[in-house]
Amino acid sequence: MIKRIELFKESGFKDKAFNKFLVHDSPYMKVVNFNFKAGQELPIHSHEIDGQVNITVLEGEGEFLGKDGAAFPANTGDVLIADISEPHGIRAKSDLRVLVTIAPPI
Repeated sequence: MIKRIELFKESGFKDKAFNKFLVHDSPYMKVVNFNFKAGQELPIHSHEIDGQVNITVLEGEGEFLGKDGAAFPANTGDVLIADISEPHGIRAKSDLRVLVTIAPPI
């Protein structure tokens, strides 16, 4: 099966909270698009499961957030890969679009 999604047409931004759009969900992986207006964030969190998370910045500028408040630049084209049990989050400095892949899905 081939699935085509025009992500920028399907998922936009919200003023009061980040927008979350489920792109794909299967027994093998979950793909979610998050769109953040400048200043919005997904707080640092972790999951008590085995697996990995991939966060790809599609557009914009922000920070990847990690354990103990560590912050790493997150710019268009950047990719963060971590065990899903590792604390992670993201904060937008400008309007920011990210694509998150979780394998196996939670």
